[in-house]
Amino acid sequence: MAKIKICGLKRLEDIKIVNKYKPDYVGFVFADSPRKVTHELAFQMKKNLDSSIISVGVFVDADIEEILKLYDDGIIDIVQLHGSESEDYINKLKQKSNYQLKIIKAIEMSDKKDLKEYDNSTADYLLLDSGKGSGKTFDWRLIRKDLNKEFFLAGGLNACNISEAINEFNPYAVDLSSGLETDGYKDELKIKEVMEAINE
Repeated sequence: MAKIKICGLKRLEDIKIVNKYKPDYVGFVFADSPRKVTHELAFQMKKNLDSSIISVGVFVDADIEEILKLYDDGIIDIVQLHGSESEDYINKLKQKSNYQLKIIKAIEMSDKKDLKEYDNSTADYLLLDSGKGSGKTFDWRLIRKDLNKEFFLAGGLNACNISEAINEFNPYAVDLSSGLETDGYKDELKIKEVMEAINE
């Protein structure tokens, strides 16, 4: 069964909701975004997060030392890279964490994007998305059937299309954010609906 990641948590109330519905992953955004959180708020959220839920730090071309500090402080468990981070950057991050840190490399999907270039990446997972928090789906036909890395599927997912996405492409995980919001804030009812859709 596909794992679920709920991204863009920005309030302690959001933590109470996810603790109730138990997704596998939650995302804290440290890049410029309406969902950006401070290190201090992320610390408070992580402290209150159910220990079974994995926290993911979302970054765009961030300083490696900032990422490592958040990891060393126990605020994030995994890193998601959403910028133009090179394979050299990913390798450095791996080396400096003694190869303990798992990395998700986000890819903005288009018909010009050749996923083969990521086949030998040292990133642990890929994340296939339509853009940084665009809230729109991309053309799912662009997903290679022979991808040799497990991937997170993101972009415009909600309770209406989540079952189709999982059944059609068998992603390792699905990643939702704006599809679970009302007026820019996480909506418990939408989270409940999507968790029920996935569990069915």
